[in-house]
Amino acid sequence: MLKEKRTIRINMINLAEENYLKTIFNLSGDGKENVSTSAISDFMENKPSSVTDMLKKLSDKSLINYKRYNGAYLTSAGKEAALKVIRKHRLWELFLVKYLAFSWHEVHDIAEQMEHVKSELLIDRLDKFLGYPATDPHGDPIPGVNGKYRLINNKTLDELKEGESCVLTGVKNSSSEFLKFLNEISISLNTRIRVLKKYTFDRSVLIKIDEKRQQSVSDDVSKNMLITLI
Repeated sequence: MLKEKRTIRINMINLAEENYLKTIFNLSGDGKENVSTSAISDFMENKPSSVTDMLKKLSDKSLINYKRYNGAYLTSAGKEAALKVIRKHRLWELFLVKYLAFSWHEVHDIAEQMEHVKSELLIDRLDKFLGYPATDPHGDPIPGVNGKYRLINNKTLDELKEGESCVLTGVKNSSSEFLKFLNEISISLNTRIRVLKKYTFDRSVLIKIDEKRQQSVSDDVSKNMLITLI
């Protein structure tokens, strides 16, 4: 009965509420920490007063625990709802890239619209059609139908030493601008990268891409590139 009530409550969440739950999950380190009102306000570009009103609504629905000045964190029902939205978003991103020839920097805004589809049957069949993928086009884990997903403990490029090699397995910054920049320097998922030199002056890194050409990247860029050593 408790599970049935929680399912009904989750299915009654509207689009705006889903966006807030997803934001809280992403800002909280996968739902593990409190998130301040100001952090949510800054991320969503909403007024603090509007954020406070929404947090009260989500709290009344038992989807978050919220205390003024202490921030908010997801309840188990709130986390379940957030993961459902994230699952749909990442599955749609993969579908758009794999079957409709979109680039990885083009899919986020489209998936933002498609993630609010309510049909679980559609999403389950989409998951099956894609072969139950573990990650999306940006290397982020895709939650399964049970909400579970594989945690990826990647290093970032700035952590490597001179002479070490790696492959790009994800990005911390999935903005269109950052992904376009990576496209321009011929870097995508599974690209092989070797660190040639690290500059102490500005912490920039000289790399070799797929053993073909050299490229200098800034500290900000290297900190947002998730890699696995090879």
